[in-house]
Amino acid sequence: MKKEIHPTYYTDAQVICACGNTWITGSTKKVIRTEVCSKCHPFFTGQQQRILDVEGQVDRFYKKLQARQDIVETQKARESAKVSPDRPIAELELGTRPTEALSKAGITNVGEFLAKLGEGEDMVLAIEGFGRKSLIDIKKKLRQLGYELLEEAKERAA
Repeated sequence: MKKEIHPTYYTDAQVICACGNTWITGSTKKVIRTEVCSKCHPFFTGQQQRILDVEGQVDRFYKKLQARQDIVETQKARESAKVSPDRPIAELELGTRPTEALSKAGITNVGEFLAKLGEGEDMVLAIEGFGRKSLIDIKKKLRQLGYELLEEAKERAA
């Protein structure tokens, strides 16, 4: 073996834990510092519910988890707003003539229109200035947004 290529071995190396526990062992370093030892580690102390948070990793994880939960809640709120019966008819972008015809008839939101449509297509077509093309367009738009029309509900039930 070559001389002076091996590190110095200390038989009385001191190990110091963050909890204050110290002991002597053999090592190539004179002093060794650790963050966890058998006196403070949850596995050895029986306190496994205690989580060691080194450098805020647990906090970062919980922040990411909370951010994900916020995104999911926001998406759910958007989805429910899409099919809300309180949605104004003007948001459907049908055009000026059908929107004004419905507002003159007292129908300002989707829920009121669906109630009128529930009475029958003839009742909707009886509205002055609202024709068959407007009816087809609004039904198409409502289906695209995820609304369930009365005829479709009846067909599914049958």
